[in-house]
Amino acid sequence: MKVTKKGILAFGAIAATSALALAGCASSNDSGDSGDNAEFSGKITVWVDADRAAVLKDAAADFTKDTGVKVSLVQKEFGEIRDQFVQQVPTGKGPDVAVGAHDWLGVLVDNGVVAPVELGDRAEEFQQVAVDAFSYDGQVYGVPYAIENIALLRNTDLAPEAPTDYNDMIAKGKAAGTEFAFLVGLDPEAADPYHLYPFQTSFGAPVFGTNADGGYNADDLQIGNDGGKEFATWLAEQGKAGVLNTNITGDLAKENFIAGKAPFFLTGPWNAPAAVDAGLNVAVDPIPSAGGEDAQPFAGVQGFFLSAESKNKLAANEFLLNYVGSEEVQTALYEAGGRAPALTAAFEAAVENDPITAGFGEVGANAVPMPSIPEMGAVWEYWGVTEAAIIKGSGDPVALWDKMAADVQGAISK
Repeated sequence: MKVTKKGILAFGAIAATSALALAGCASSNDSGDSGDNAEFSGKITVWVDADRAAVLKDAAADFTKDTGVKVSLVQKEFGEIRDQFVQQVPTGKGPDVAVGAHDWLGVLVDNGVVAPVELGDRAEEFQQVAVDAFSYDGQVYGVPYAIENIALLRNTDLAPEAPTDYNDMIAKGKAAGTEFAFLVGLDPEAADPYHLYPFQTSFGAPVFGTNADGGYNADDLQIGNDGGKEFATWLAEQGKAGVLNTNITGDLAKENFIAGKAPFFLTGPWNAPAAVDAGLNVAVDPIPSAGGEDAQPFAGVQGFFLSAESKNKLAANEFLLNYVGSEEVQTALYEAGGRAPALTAAFEAAVENDPITAGFGEVGANAVPMPSIPEMGAVWEYWGVTEAAIIKGSGDPVALWDKMAADVQGAISK
């Protein structure tokens, strides 16, 4: 799939910040005109961030017009929403609905601040990975609206054909005669487990095993299995060869790819617009396997949660399912933020005119939800620093990996 600047929709478009009502948190059942829907009344409060503010303002206006239910939009910094939600919902001062990321679920469910949302037959209208991501212990806790994952961005002028596997990618990269055969941004101290995870899964080393319902099983830590040790050895080899370099940060990797210094760049859709704007002809390819099995990236899914303490759950559910979950709103959220829609109909419409979204979506179909269980916090604590040490050659890779797995297991068992 060859893409030129003319053929791509702009990713990362900044949604116009609207003048939102910043006052009022807890919802109530205040009487109000319920229009043609007598079963709805009162108001709901929705926490939203700046990137989604304009779209939700329009959706809220439509909802009020149709149901008579007033919607108070409260703008928050996205990174602050989870903790404030946990703190305020039990006091009755939180919102009815809040935007958020699926990997918050473990914390939200454990604190009892979110309520299940019954998608019913509508569950089939969303991409399965999105529904899976918003599921916890067999229940769905929100309406997803966007899916995000990484893939391989290829400069088609430097590498006309997609690689068949990792070794083929490196061979094609060297044949291109560029400064770098392949680029991925890493942190000097913490590497980047998120970006390196597809290579890890290709060795058969997921973080956790799964239950019968597909949810992650915190009692089945898989990261330290034989595949994980093979991955650790591979990391050390790639570090020694200079292919993986902790001095090449995300920004440097992006700059070098845009400058034509590498034919391949492992990244997300957020960096595609800059490459296209620079005049590069790019394609989005599956992530090549390094260990022989499928290279599965993490899928990050965003959506809207329902408060367990909402005093107007009927109206909040209606807003979530039939407004946030509508093709019109999901398409508008995609156009504002560039993330592939979770609603299948909206996604299919988007990819007709946007090969970049189509490419990332095809890779995302093979992605796995980032674990949302609370135990994942222990993994993050040790994972990246161990990868960085291995890439730098700071010790025996298998011994370092074994220690990391033991440290994670110890932290989980406490």
